[in-house]
Amino acid sequence: MKAAYIQKNGEADQIKFGDLKTPKIDAREVLVKVQAVSVNHVDTFVRSGGFKTKLSFPFVIGRDAVGTVVEIGSKTRNFAVGQRVWTHSMGYEGRQGTSAEFIAVPESRLFLVPEHVNPLELVASVHSSATADILLHSVLKIKQKQSILIEGAGGHVGSKLVALASASGLDISTTSNLSDFAYLKKLGAQQTYNYRDSVDRINDQFDYIIDTSGKVSLQDNLDLLGLNGQITLITAPSDNQFNFRVKSFYMARQSIKGFVISHATLEELQSSAHHLNYFFNQGQLSNKQ
Repeated sequence: MKAAYIQKNGEADQIKFGDLKTPKIDAREVLVKVQAVSVNHVDTFVRSGGFKTKLSFPFVIGRDAVGTVVEIGSKTRNFAVGQRVWTHSMGYEGRQGTSAEFIAVPESRLFLVPEHVNPLELVASVHSSATADILLHSVLKIKQKQSILIEGAGGHVGSKLVALASASGLDISTTSNLSDFAYLKKLGAQQTYNYRDSVDRINDQFDYIIDTSGKVSLQDNLDLLGLNGQITLITAPSDNQFNFRVKSFYMARQSIKGFVISHATLEELQSSAHHLNYFFNQGQLSNKQ
């Protein structure tokens, strides 16, 4: 089969395109003929070695894919030949990636493409959508009617955060480019702020803050956080030294959490896939919205 792979970690020029053996599946795996894959920043971290994880060479790059089941393992019960399926957690922790004609996917990491859903739009959405879903429900453990500030909300992860937070009944404020305001309000944002303005213009205090861009200083965000408030970092803030007023931080019982989807548990990935398929089936979370 044809595949995009590397023989060692390094820059993009290490990627080769050529023939590899079609993988053989074990009893609890499914062989999928790949229709499409997506490319995310995290793929570059794995390929370069910036994200340390177990790899076996030659290593097929990529983690997300959509395709069709062509063979099932002897102990596989949830899939049948011919079904359209997707996955979003291959290509790290010893698993080969998705940029190949055929991939062997553990049954536990494979999910059905909902009927009438465009598979190309789905695979383009799953990484950012799963990041947003796990962040909100597993990391922050959001509660209905609480308030959230999503900074950099016009991007892929930011817009998914807005849509999912709205579905969960949160009061949503966002920062973004002015041109994104109408789109974000359509997704469920109540308050929209220009990201070019200082956060000093925001007078509210929030239960949760997520900065998807890393362009706001940690202290500025802590100043916007209420009692028992939580900040989640998915990228490093602009003040990389992490200087902040510790006394006011702990006296307000605030917390800072970090998150990368590569450390999400299998249970979290499965739970998010269930949520995402529900929304995909409703015509939501598409990158084409």
